[in-house]
Amino acid sequence: MQKIKKDGKINKGNINKFPKIARLSRECIVTEKIDGTNSQIFITEDGGFYTGSRNRWITPSNDNYGFSAWAYENKDELMKLGVGRHFGEWWGRGIQRNYGLTERKFSLFNVSRWKDNPDLPNCCSVVPVLFEGDFDTRSIDKCILHLQKHGSQASQGFMNPEGVVVWHTAANIGFKKTIKDDEKPKSLTK
Repeated sequence: MQKIKKDGKINKGNINKFPKIARLSRECIVTEKIDGTNSQIFITEDGGFYTGSRNRWITPSNDNYGFSAWAYENKDELMKLGVGRHFGEWWGRGIQRNYGLTERKFSLFNVSRWKDNPDLPNCCSVVPVLFEGDFDTRSIDKCILHLQKHGSQASQGFMNPEGVVVWHTAANIGFKKTIKDDEKPKSLTK
């Protein structure tokens, strides 16, 4: 609330700026949405190594589908990720859709950094890119149709992929679109 001074002027204080609006017709990256469990590796400036799920820190003794144990087993290789938070999907055997796999995989989300990067740790993959270009709902729909017809790009031959993630680079935000029940909240699709 603004206060009026004795001289009649308004004390403006700190202004709450209206956020900058990104242009819609800018680059987007569409990747396959893998149905597993969101995981992260956090490497600190002083070499600290931590593992987490979407909403909590985990350890090998308090794990999430074995991700933390796997990460600590592969710590030397994963340190190549460098300082920062590295989010990805931990998926495969025994997690959500399973994808017909006998093993589990960690696929990083940041395709701009890791796709075609020779420093990608050998124990990691990157979510498959289905489209890169200006945002266009027709292109997103084509990606969905491609997945329906050809199956998962992350696990070749698996014919029940979940959908796509659309990363709008100018807005720095992601959106998901699922193949089945996209119009329903996730809580109503189980």
